[in-house]
Amino acid sequence: MGRKPSNRPTSFDIAYRAGVSQPTVSRALRGSRSVSAATRERIEAIARELNYSVDKNASSLRSQRSNTIALLFFEEQTLDDSKINPFFLAMLGAITRQCANRGLDLLISFQKLEDDWHVRYQDSHRADGLILLGYGDYTLYRSRLQQLVGQGTDFVRWGSVNDENLGATVGSDNVGAGRMAGEHLLGLGRRRIAFLGQADEHYPEFADRYRGLCEALGAAGIAPDPALLRNAISLEDEGYAAVRALLADGTAFDAVFAASDLIAIGAMRALAEAGLSIPGDVAVMGFDDIPAASMTNPPLTTVMQDLKGAGERLVETLMAQIEDRQRPAETLPARLVIRRSTTG
Repeated sequence: MGRKPSNRPTSFDIAYRAGVSQPTVSRALRGSRSVSAATRERIEAIARELNYSVDKNASSLRSQRSNTIALLFFEEQTLDDSKINPFFLAMLGAITRQCANRGLDLLISFQKLEDDWHVRYQDSHRADGLILLGYGDYTLYRSRLQQLVGQGTDFVRWGSVNDENLGATVGSDNVGAGRMAGEHLLGLGRRRIAFLGQADEHYPEFADRYRGLCEALGAAGIAPDPALLRNAISLEDEGYAAVRALLADGTAFDAVFAASDLIAIGAMRALAEAGLSIPGDVAVMGFDDIPAASMTNPPLTTVMQDLKGAGERLVETLMAQIEDRQRPAETLPARLVIRRSTTG
């Protein structure tokens, strides 16, 4: 702190001007939450005034870090050739912005879940940590997570927040969101609510949403009917097939809560083909609020997940692991977006 400024600005010069230590300057310019907001802002202002820029190469040599994180999309079944759930594509912008704000490089890759991606990234040292989006069948995914934990890889995933000790997870409050969806439909006088989604250990987020719906039904004195639970993964065709099966079985229902918007869109198509009005005969709602949800006919009521908050929280949670500091809260709230598919 007693070092006078030199002709070429360094982090020591900033420390001298700010009245802090050089390590504090380094942490502040990395965006570390261990530095107070006021101190960080003062340091950043001085750095701008001195036209100081971080020497990434020198910083990496000192820390043995690449200042790069890897974002891995996992292949999922889709109707187009993207093989990426549109919900995760929508999250990409927030992750990219947060990395840019922190001065991090982002390496994006596309993986098949059955491949040895978990080994490649650990051995190559291409990234300091991993963000994992999408997983398909969780029972296969779990074994990969166990291997990541075993080899000491820093990673964070988007998914169901539970008590499993399988690394850091960021996700929505799916149980609370499912309860909120159920309360909305019950408040409209619907009593026979079909849930479309594979609500078991293979798809734990869907299972949490169904559990929330069952809690809402139970609070209203309605016992969940197993006949109204229909398996579907996140594809339009799956929602279409599930509703066709309900109609073929003669199962009475006056509402559909789909575990994803894609499933809901397929369900709406099946109802329209059967000559049933939405929401007059059957109210329909989805989950995710993908862009297509507002363009259906009628526009789809859905549950909106916090994409911006999710992207920021994923990056911050991963960096907290890498920097060995306390991680932020894992669960993000969701909110109801009411459109004409339930209210007319």
